[in-house]
Amino acid sequence: MRIENDPKLDFKDVLIRPKRSTLASRANVDIDRSFRFLHTGSEWTGFPLIAANMDVVGTMKLAAALNRFGAMAALHKHYAEKDLVKFFRSEDSRNSFYSLGTTDADREKLNAVDKQVKITKICLDVANGYTEKFIEAVAITREQHPDAVIMAGNVVTGDMTEALLLAGADIIKVGIGPGSVCTTRRVTGVGYPQLSAIIECADAAHGLKGLVCGDGGCTVPGDVAKAYGAGADFVMLGGMLAGHDECDGEIVYETRGGKKIPSKMVFYGMSSDTAMKKHSGGVAKYRASEGKTVQVPYRGAVDDTMQEIMGGVRSMMTYIGAMRLKEVSKRTTFIRVGAQLNTVFGES
Repeated sequence: MRIENDPKLDFKDVLIRPKRSTLASRANVDIDRSFRFLHTGSEWTGFPLIAANMDVVGTMKLAAALNRFGAMAALHKHYAEKDLVKFFRSEDSRNSFYSLGTTDADREKLNAVDKQVKITKICLDVANGYTEKFIEAVAITREQHPDAVIMAGNVVTGDMTEALLLAGADIIKVGIGPGSVCTTRRVTGVGYPQLSAIIECADAAHGLKGLVCGDGGCTVPGDVAKAYGAGADFVMLGGMLAGHDECDGEIVYETRGGKKIPSKMVFYGMSSDTAMKKHSGGVAKYRASEGKTVQVPYRGAVDDTMQEIMGGVRSMMTYIGAMRLKEVSKRTTFIRVGAQLNTVFGES
């Protein structure tokens, strides 16, 4: 047994300290970023926000909507092969990741789709990225798809970030247990405060010219801003993008003035009873559910939510004098709040 005494922080534990700025308006900042990927040498430019590969939000409809904002989506892995082929032949797929796990069936479906339409972005996703099997899966995927950008995870420490990059990943997905419908921390006692996880994994990845995606824990636009400040190259959202017309969740209606109107939408974690009953026939006897099912407010089209998120990031940049999004981590100073009020935590 070992105890680490260094402070580990979540988004709620810090605020970003404002700094003098020459920026006169939010309109003067650039929230797009350009990346060159480690293993492929290919480049991408856009707003580095990704819809999570959950079957409520990782939808083709949401991917198409996010394209308008230069943002990305990781499709959930439960689409049929023919639907994936049709989608990846369309312009709507230009910012989309094909998602899969580590089973033989997952790999066979990817290869079958790839033979019909070239897959250029792959999200290799498991709850626990610390197994040797997962490292091998990343290496195999890199060997079979040498020209594809590979995002892999999830992990929360620098050592595994480096291992996965060396195995063939370009982007490391960071986060264990922070999601709004994830119960891993409560069920297993395992996890890592998300802000510190991003800081430590970004430090490890950037030393090898790799990238990180903060996955989970963001509940408001300010959390997205903090994730970029901590060094996240991409931020992945689930709950913040749930409840929209472009999602596939079940809509709950209520009656007002004699009319049925949408009120809420069902949203659930991919390790929840709901997801496992839907896709696997139930929770296997050897495991426990590590997700929950909730109802989130119905919010109409995703456009207003994206404008709120992007507006929050722009405003944060004017507060710290960052003209471009890539400058944010270099200009961020976090202040610890609560019991450690006004304690400065690092200068990224």
